[in-house]
Amino acid sequence: MKKNYLLTPGPTPLPPEVCEALSRPIIHHRTPQFQEILKEAHSGLQYVFQTKNEVFILASSGTGAMEAAVVNFLSADDTVITVEAGKFGERWTEICSAYRVNCEVIKVAWGKTVDPKDIAEKLRQNKKIKAVFTTLCETSTGVAEDIKSIGEIVKDTDAILVVDAISGLGAIELKTDEWHCDVVVSGSQKGLMLPPGLGFISVSAKAWKLQKDSKLPKYYFDLGEAKKAYDKTDTPWTPAIGLIIALNEAIRLIKKEGLEQVFSWHRKMAQATREAIKALGLELFSPQAYSDVVTAVKVPVGIDGEKLVKTMRDTYGVTIAGGQSEMKGKLFRIAHMGYIGEFDIITAIACLEKVLYEMGYKSFQLGAGVSAAQQVFAQK
Repeated sequence: MKKNYLLTPGPTPLPPEVCEALSRPIIHHRTPQFQEILKEAHSGLQYVFQTKNEVFILASSGTGAMEAAVVNFLSADDTVITVEAGKFGERWTEICSAYRVNCEVIKVAWGKTVDPKDIAEKLRQNKKIKAVFTTLCETSTGVAEDIKSIGEIVKDTDAILVVDAISGLGAIELKTDEWHCDVVVSGSQKGLMLPPGLGFISVSAKAWKLQKDSKLPKYYFDLGEAKKAYDKTDTPWTPAIGLIIALNEAIRLIKKEGLEQVFSWHRKMAQATREAIKALGLELFSPQAYSDVVTAVKVPVGIDGEKLVKTMRDTYGVTIAGGQSEMKGKLFRIAHMGYIGEFDIITAIACLEKVLYEMGYKSFQLGAGVSAAQQVFAQK
């Protein structure tokens, strides 16, 4: 019988405690019992976001939170900066453009990071820029941006800094308040170890000032309505009750470990994966600006990248991710975020070795990748 392993950059595996919470009988959301659950969820999210600001829970995927970050703080014909360094940076431009917001796009080659000086120069040239849209971890490339440096630049302007932390939150460092992030969005199915279905968005005092002047159409994602409900420990619309109950279980697990320990664990998983990849003679897509949530690897010459991913999944039960958009068939991505352990990584590497060998790539000794990963795990 085939056992399945999930090492994709969302959804991620679920801890048993989360699965148990999801199996509990449903309760009604307009009750004191659910208010207590909601209080715990709000407090827990502030802990994970590292913020004192309100964090709103949306019944949506992370993209819903991204849309909320556009429609609540801007008006048609406003001008913003969008940083495109991969598929999800491009999504900021697409959402803004759908609402007739003018985008000054900073285009960065896939696998590279934006130079904060380029953002500073655009802000210097145009004082009317309302927001800077960035991505903490560009999941399509495995690259992490220097949000801290960008925050230092944006904080001294009238613009707000908006960060897509959908794949990074709860897995890599993001100090929302200390790094001057005005709006941070995330989703449930990544580092928070939940099924898809919840979006999260934190809002600073600076961002609330823009929210009051926003004239873009909104209804379901109106954060003004969400704040009125939040102040009463309520939600404006029917919440995803079961997912919020499970969210509290996931955050309890994170708190039990402590954020620093969680980040350290992700660093070790990432390091083991990268060392294994090098031991197989493969090339990291971004050898310097990599993120600790997902490792992107160039498909070796002569190997069908899509077939590689398909064979690992359908024949051996190990699901990783392929490349997206222009990198389709050229990359594969191994995620190591959330409820992932040492033997998940070892299994994935062993399967990768087997399939590469079967497909004719033999520029390594069988077991080399597994050995390299084990050596990292053996370190204290």
